[in-house]
Formats: sequence, structure tokens, C-alpha cells
Amino acid sequence: MTATSLDTPKQASGWRLYFRPRVATMLMFGFASGLPFLLTGNTLSYWLRDSGVSLTTIGFLSWVGLAYSLKPLWAPIIDRVDAPLFGGLGRRRGWILAAQTIVCIGLLAMSYVGPGGGLALLGACALTVAFASSTQDIVIDAWRIEIAETSNELGLLSSAYQLGYRAALLLTDALILISANHLGWQVSYTMMGVLMAVGFFATFKATEPARADAVMDNKEAGLPLWSARGLVDAVVGPFVVFFRTHLWLGVLMLLVITLYEVPNFVSGPMTNTFYHDLGVSKDAVGEIRGSVGLAFSLLGIAAAGFCGTRFGTLWTLIAGVVAEGISVAGYVPLTWSGGDLTTFAVVMAINSFGLAFVGVALVIYMSSLTSLGYTATQYALLSSTYTYAGKILKGFSGETVDQLSHGRTLMEAYALFFGGTAAIAVPALALCLVLVRIQSRRQESMLPGSRRG
Repeated sequence: MTATSLDTPKQASGWRLYFRPRVATMLMFGFASGLPFLLTGNTLSYWLRDSGVSLTTIGFLSWVGLAYSLKPLWAPIIDRVDAPLFGGLGRRRGWILAAQTIVCIGLLAMSYVGPGGGLALLGACALTVAFASSTQDIVIDAWRIEIAETSNELGLLSSAYQLGYRAALLLTDALILISANHLGWQVSYTMMGVLMAVGFFATFKATEPARADAVMDNKEAGLPLWSARGLVDAVVGPFVVFFRTHLWLGVLMLLVITLYEVPNFVSGPMTNTFYHDLGVSKDAVGEIRGSVGLAFSLLGIAAAGFCGTRFGTLWTLIAGVVAEGISVAGYVPLTWSGGDLTTFAVVMAINSFGLAFVGVALVIYMSSLTSLGYTATQYALLSSTYTYAGKILKGFSGETVDQLSHGRTLMEAYALFFGGTAAIAVPALALCLVLVRIQSRRQESMLPGSRRG
């Protein structure tokens, strides 16, 4: 049974959903998921650029984020095995706490090592954080889908997750720059490690998804993981069930998901270095992204939720990929602005709205495609699929800007880079339109009185 097929019981519908404790827990889980993401990516790039590291090296170091793309490799184990040391909390909560502990220690290690301690060691610490963070994401995504009792609640929890996630991104992408400017990068990263306590609190506050646990216990009893059939079911079963449910259309769905956020991923490592090279101060970046960016991120989340309810998930996907292309293209006029703060604020508004919108649209869509019993592995497959192409290509982002700067100014190189990156949204838009058309025809053919052939 996919998430979209959930019934809506009277006691868990309407406005009552907003006041359920799990919504607040989901908000904190979203914050814990978002906190490490940029600290091993774009924000780390800013710290490295501040320390004089070349753009090419920064681009290559962004490959530590590939850990988020390899989640399906260990997701089957997380679906079926209790976490070492923390198994007493339950399968989902135990793995969440184990991952959060490693993230916290890893961030503190990054703050201690810094670029001065050697890029190889710093990269190893960042890779550890990314690995643990991706593990945390696997389990939190599974918890979010499994704990929801209705499709409406799933949408609400997904929105709460995105709100918490975006709050963490705001903190680690903007406000940390103000802290770094006045307290230094190492102190700032130490504070981020301490803030993982929000995730610890959420883990102890959360309850285990009993409905999913019952399914997994029955599966373990009939097909234990240590048996040949159980191992095949854990590793291959999620893929078989996915394509059995969606048939050949599953291939098109995976293609859409693969290309959907490529512009965001590819442009990501260069955004903070771009602000640095543009001459915008850390304080200005932090203040504008913490005010204008926050306001328009909230608007983007609300708009995506409204569009999903009013127009459906697929049309919301289309709107999201258009907003993403516009948000990345907005950096082009910024290269001509000479660091004008009014222009910077306008671009940040467009960018924050677009990326918040696209994030909610994709999370709700991917959540609707999972099946109970394989939740962690299937969602890990889907959420990794959307990162493969982007995270591989983004490693060349710094080298691309360096190459484009030959015979041009650095700002001209950035303009070409961001314009080309925005154009990558066009194939994703075309595939989304094809998907909408095919699914609309399929739904029409299933209506009473419709003719086939």
C-alpha cells in the first residue's frame, strides 16, 4: 500500500492534524536533518575559500556529498536490523540516535581540525558527517512516512519536515556567516555540533511507528535477514515492488526525479564562493538571507503546500522545476550588479522562494511512491536518485568556473556558469510534462464508461 492510498479517519482529519505532537517532533527532525547538509557542502566551501583554497579543489571536495547518493547500499540493513547500542529505543529511533551522535562528533572534529589541520583530514571528517547524516535522513524519512495515519497527515508532516530543514539551511547558509565573521569558523562549527541536541530531544520525544513495526516483524519472522530469501527480499524486494506497482512508468518517474534538482546541486558549491568573490560581506549575506531569505522560504513552503492540495502533486512538480530554473538564473544579473545589496536582496528572495518550493514538491511526490514494508529502502532509492547526476556534476563546478574565466573576468565566468546551469532545468520540465500527460490519460482510461483502445 502506497502512502497515497491511506484512508482518512475522522479522528485524525482537518485542523486537528496541526496540533498533533508528532508535527512538532517532525519539525525538530527536519532541523536535525538539514543542519549537517551545508556544513559539509556550500558553507564548507565558503570556509575553504576564506582560507585561500582554489575553486578547483573546493569543487572536488564537494564530492563528500556523494555519501547522500549511496544511501540505498545500506538502507536495507537499516530497514531490517536494530542499531548497535541503541536498539532498545526501537528500530527507527535507535538508528536516528546513533546517526545523530556520529554527526555531532564529526562536526566537533571538523571545527577542531579546520583547513589548517590539512585538507585530507578535514575532508575525512566531512565525509564521516555526510555518511552519518545520510543515515539519519534514511530513518527520519521512513519514520515520517510510517507514522502518518492519513495522506493529509503525510503532506503535513512533509511540510513540517521541510520547514525545519529550511530553518537549518538558513542557519548554516546565512546566519553562520555572521558568526564566522565575528567569532571565527571553528567556534561557529562547534556551535553547530552542539545544536544537534535538538535532534536528540526529538528522538527521545518521538514514538515508534507501530503499524510499520508489525509489518517488519512479520517479515522478519517469515523471511529473516540472515536467510538467503530474506537477504534477497531486503535488497531486491523494494525494487521489485516499486516496478510491480508503477510498471514501465517507474522508469520515467526515476528519470524525472534524477534531473529534477540538478541545477540546484550543480550551482550550489559556487554560490557562497560567488558571494565572496563579488565582495558582499559575510554580515550582509547573513542578514539578507536571514531576513528576506527566511520570509520567502516560508512563502515557498506555503505555496508548494497550497499548490499540492489545489492542483495536485504533478502540476506542483512542474511549477517547482520552473521556479528552480528562474531561481538559479537570478544569479546572472547579480554578476553585473557590482555587489549592490538591493539587487542581492531581490535575487535572494527569488532564490529562497524557488528552492523552498521545489524541495516541498519533490518530497511529497517521492513520499507518495513508497510501499509499507520497504519504506526506508524505497525512499532512500528515490531520494538518492535525485542526487546522483547533480552531485557527480557539481564536483566539476569549480573547475568549470576556472576554465570559463580564461580570457574573461571572473564575474563573466560566473554569469556563463549560472546561466548554463539554469538551462539544465529544461529537460526536467519536458519530462515532467510527459509524465503528467501519460498519467492523465491513464486516469481518464480508468473512469467509468471510458473506452479502451
